[in-house]
Amino acid sequence: MHILLVTDAWTPQVNGVVTTLVELVDRLKGMGHTVTVIEPGQFNTHPCPGYAGIDLALFPGRRLTGLLDQVDADAIHIATEGPLGWAARRYCLRRRLPFTTAFHTRFPDILKAAMGIPLSWGYALFRHFHRPSKGVMVPTLGVLQMLKRKGFGELREWTHGVDTSLFAYAPEPIQTPTLGHLDRPVSLYVGRLSYEKNIQAFLDLDLPGSKVVCGTGPLEAALRKAYPQVHWVGVLPRGELAQVYAAADVFVFPSRNETFGLVLLEAMACGLPVAAYPVDGPLQVVGDSPCGALHDNLHHAWSSAIRIRRADARARALAFEWERVASLFLLNLVPVAAMEHEQRHAGGARQQPRDR
Repeated sequence: MHILLVTDAWTPQVNGVVTTLVELVDRLKGMGHTVTVIEPGQFNTHPCPGYAGIDLALFPGRRLTGLLDQVDADAIHIATEGPLGWAARRYCLRRRLPFTTAFHTRFPDILKAAMGIPLSWGYALFRHFHRPSKGVMVPTLGVLQMLKRKGFGELREWTHGVDTSLFAYAPEPIQTPTLGHLDRPVSLYVGRLSYEKNIQAFLDLDLPGSKVVCGTGPLEAALRKAYPQVHWVGVLPRGELAQVYAAADVFVFPSRNETFGLVLLEAMACGLPVAAYPVDGPLQVVGDSPCGALHDNLHHAWSSAIRIRRADARARALAFEWERVASLFLLNLVPVAAMEHEQRHAGGARQQPRDR
């Protein structure tokens, strides 16, 4: 199968969506499929306001049309709701091409946290974006139910995976030069330092030992200044990040607005128990397994997580193997019909629907 993937999130951006999509493409190719990726690096870009490190395609419509006209895909997947996603959506609607989409990130919640935009406005916009999709892939049942309540249709449950070879199991915390000899226990946060991540809930905890933060984002400078006692390591290569997970004692995940939380899987794969709030993302990733502790009091969750066996965390991560994730993605795709291929090669000159 030849799959066309359009995404506003791709390398060199560093976030869970990029990690998921890169891994997905690698697995699909390993299964014998052809994948064409359309991403911001193929366009003129402009930094996303307020989000350093995220560049968005600038007025991509004409160039995107030229690129898509050259691709004879069997299925089209639009992964994100950014400029490329909207342009690809418009292209498909004009040519009557079926496509699937994905809901990776709660951007309406981010917009509310960062700019005060009402949630109802953000979700109305996203509902409009996904309405013509033949299948909206969502990473957890909790997110699916939330979107269904908000009027989204054609929802299809998906999930994410973790590379359990890269994020290898450490039965005991290891020593790594990145952290040096910090006081134990070591509590770790990995993720973007941005408005929606609620990282202050972790930084304000009165915990023994040391706190380590790995990541970057628009709040980094202010947080470094406000919390000088925290060990800040920035963004790390994937291999070095795996070593940091393996060197910590507890992974603290303070976000309340996640669709999944890929870093939870990475931590657990290394044997790192999780402390988090009982919200979407942790509820599905941790579930009722003994790999972590979920509580409305994050300190209470940490106190329980520090006593969890590392082997239990690893065992839970093994349930999210990538072959199953890629196979489920394939099942959710909607093929482009032969008649639609012909119409596309004819230039879509026949009656074309308006963009709704």
